[in-house]
Amino acid sequence: MSETGDVDNLDREIMTVLQGDARKPFQEIARELKVSGGTVHVRFNKLKEGGVIRGSRIVIDYGNLGFDVHAFIGINLHNAGDYGAVLEKLKEMKEITEVHYTTGGYSMFIRVIAESTRGLHSFLTEKLQPLQEIQSTETFISLDIPVQRDVSLV
Repeated sequence: MSETGDVDNLDREIMTVLQGDARKPFQEIARELKVSGGTVHVRFNKLKEGGVIRGSRIVIDYGNLGFDVHAFIGINLHNAGDYGAVLEKLKEMKEITEVHYTTGGYSMFIRVIAESTRGLHSFLTEKLQPLQEIQSTETFISLDIPVQRDVSLV
């Protein structure tokens, strides 16, 4: 299966249902979409084997666990060739939830979740900024997340 090939409307409907509740039983999805449970099972496996579905996850409200600071950090590297080395170091930092290699004003853009502004400050000064390959950073603290959703597939 190619990245977009062989995915039809039924596949998209199955994925949409699973985006809402990844734990919903295939039989329940089948009843909702008016197809057999076997069809949903076969379609799901095809999408998973084809790399369209890469897993399932729960959604955690980090604020309820005491992680109150969400930040985005733009990173400028000294040299574009440093990307691979920096990426490997960023993968080891537990505060980072996303890393993007970007065009525009930054070489990389990361998302960080910390317990507090003090925790974010510690992350910046003790972990991120000491990396020799990093020329500069710019931090943006998110005050609210009013929209957070998956892309509509149908």
